[in-house]
Amino acid sequence: MRTTAPTGATPRVVAVVFAAIAALLLSLPSLSPPASAAAAGSHAASGLQAAAGLHVAGGKLVEGNGSPFVMRGVNHAHTWYATRTTQALADIKALGANTVRVVLSTGDRWTRNDTADVANVVAQCKRNRLICVLEAHDTTGYGEQGGAITLSRAADYWISVRTALTGQESYVVVNLGNEPYGNTNATAWTADTKAAVQKLRTAGIHHALMADAPNWGQDWSFTMRDNAASVLAADPDHNTVFSVHMYGVFDTAAEVKDYLTRFVNAKLPLVVGEFGHNHSDGNPDETAIMANAQTLGVGYLGWSWSGNSGGVEYLDMATGFNAASLTSWGQRIFKGANGIGSTSREASVYRS
Repeated sequence: MRTTAPTGATPRVVAVVFAAIAALLLSLPSLSPPASAAAAGSHAASGLQAAAGLHVAGGKLVEGNGSPFVMRGVNHAHTWYATRTTQALADIKALGANTVRVVLSTGDRWTRNDTADVANVVAQCKRNRLICVLEAHDTTGYGEQGGAITLSRAADYWISVRTALTGQESYVVVNLGNEPYGNTNATAWTADTKAAVQKLRTAGIHHALMADAPNWGQDWSFTMRDNAASVLAADPDHNTVFSVHMYGVFDTAAEVKDYLTRFVNAKLPLVVGEFGHNHSDGNPDETAIMANAQTLGVGYLGWSWSGNSGGVEYLDMATGFNAASLTSWGQRIFKGANGIGSTSREASVYRS
């Protein structure tokens, strides 16, 4: 989620202008065709880390036993609401989620989540039988947002907390950095993502990785869409999942279906890492997002459990972190058509 302005811009020129204006007006201090499948899969077996835990196979995220794993869950802003995490994860699980994406900070823009804290978050995810997607939020809007850090610096953070990650490959996905480029110099996303992935592999981190798109996550320039195959091919472990954030850019069913289908047809693993039912940059088509994700076997993680501010309080799923008081958005994503309650399947690692 863009923490200082509405997430993303639209692919139409006029909408990009409005998104830029919106970036100056709205502040969120607290919560703020791909290459061929053959190219994506052309790794010699000898060059791959032996699959352990969650990994990419056949263009999908699968578990260590080969079972496909389709994420169904929500985001929780742990770094700003750490005292709420214990109850939030229990409530999110009780409503049927199989995954939670947890907001962390490298310490560059907000208070650092240290190794002990990361280990505690992972333990709580496991206690609640949730797959844990850990994301570094300080990269949000790099190149456009003051104070945002590079993916390389985010990689250094993951390396610094790697003892909390070691041995958790069946339970944890490492999300390199949230929305790692704004709309400025977004084409640099490709080289920077490859470098960050390789940096983690060299350091011995062999978890499934998740790479967020540029353009505040919405990829309206199609930089991630058109370069995802080369990023996956550059991963020595061939174990990177891609994440698009769907807000105002994705305001029609046609746009949603086209974007998701291109990844699926190219056998490139994709997750909708954030989306909402409304946003200041436009009205995302959440019905199309959820329906197409279900049809295509694509994971989704809605934004966000609770604690939004700065004019986007409507993105709270639970009023005041109270699971007994779901908002209309909370009702929709958990209990509506193609919602979490009816489509989520618990990870097999918790059922074995």
